[in-house]
Amino acid sequence: MAPPNQPSIERRRLAAELRGLREGAKMTVEEARTALGWSSGRLNHMEGGRHSVPDTSGFRALLDLYGVTDPLQREALEALRREAKARPWWKDFDDVLTDGFLGWEERARRIFAFHPIVVPGLLQTPEYAAASARASQARTEEEVERIVAARVERQQRVLGKEGAPEFRCVLDESALLRLAAMPSELANAQLRHLVDMATSVNTVELLVLPISVGLHASLHGSTVLLEYDDERDPPIVYLETRGHGTYVTGLAQVADYRMALDAVTADALSKSVGIELIAGMITE
Repeated sequence: MAPPNQPSIERRRLAAELRGLREGAKMTVEEARTALGWSSGRLNHMEGGRHSVPDTSGFRALLDLYGVTDPLQREALEALRREAKARPWWKDFDDVLTDGFLGWEERARRIFAFHPIVVPGLLQTPEYAAASARASQARTEEEVERIVAARVERQQRVLGKEGAPEFRCVLDESALLRLAAMPSELANAQLRHLVDMATSVNTVELLVLPISVGLHASLHGSTVLLEYDDERDPPIVYLETRGHGTYVTGLAQVADYRMALDAVTADALSKSVGIELIAGMITE
């Protein structure tokens, strides 16, 4: 399980490329850093992806050392370096966002999620987002406003973009019952939004796991599986917590969570029946 300072997807890609180039040149980290006259930790940090993106001169020195002479390959690698160094949009909200999950989510091709308690952020109305932020009892009103703004921006950048990812969400019926217990105007607006997203956005598949199923495979809680088309980006699982989320990157562990998500999908109501259930909870 990766620590909270999980590198951005761009930094992970760059780190993998740098490791691959060094290994292709049949050099150890020690040999490479000695040849460049760098400190012992500098190259390790770059290949770890968490703390350091090389500057232009350092990057060119690496490419020269590793024998990368093809101009097109050098330009592609330089473009990746610029992406890794760029400030992502969600950094504008780092006063209320605790880690870089949104960067991973935005680049995903498929998002597979189970949410047992609350409506997922990608499907929340602003009013519901504010209410869920206040429920933590750890946010000021100014922070709540910032969280809502970040959530709206996130929805536009993920589900509202051209080439939006496939998003399958299994929502536990208990989350709907909690929603129905909220003020009717807020609850009805959120329920209508869920129906609208499930019926009008062809990249969104919303399923409901009925309470009648009883115990199920995802009792560990809220889970998000992110998958990518680029072979440089293996799948990653994100487990939500009160503070920093936890990332799971080991292939065997990811496969285990995928199995649990497949199981709750199999236990869920059909798409049409689930939508009927949600629509039937609207009281006006």
